[in-house]
Amino acid sequence: MTEGTTAAKAGDELSHLEQEGEIAADYLEGLLDIADLDGDIDMDVEADRAAVSIISDSGSRDLQKLVGRDGEVLEALQELTRLAVHRETGDRSRLMLDIAGYRAKKREELSEIGAKAAADARSTGEAVRLDPMTPFERKVVHDAVKAAGLRSESEGEEPQRFVVVLPA
Repeated sequence: MTEGTTAAKAGDELSHLEQEGEIAADYLEGLLDIADLDGDIDMDVEADRAAVSIISDSGSRDLQKLVGRDGEVLEALQELTRLAVHRETGDRSRLMLDIAGYRAKKREELSEIGAKAAADARSTGEAVRLDPMTPFERKVVHDAVKAAGLRSESEGEEPQRFVVVLPA
């Protein structure tokens, strides 16, 4: 593959992800209108996936309804948004949705958990088993463990799947 072909393919992928973001934004704007909630939609492309965030100038109190307890409503809305994108494009979407900064804050917390588990595994020489997590949560922890120079793996069956941090 030539350099120009590679760049064109990367450009096509970017425009496809931008299209996913546009479809998701339209869907979410309709949802906000129905729910009579104020929020601005921000779109980006992060790590080869469309990323859409709903933010609010008036504080995120109203948007917390869309996050729910432990992000349960957020996860459901993300799946519905992915289905709306799939309906329009015919392609499976890996779109990531954040509402009122919930997922960004969760990512920071999970990175700290992963780094601490890696430090514990390194100092004790024993594997560290973490509590069950969602696929998103496990991915963030795996990335943090890798950044700390150790390996990790997921074990168990959904919804009780969890991360095990392996000592060096």
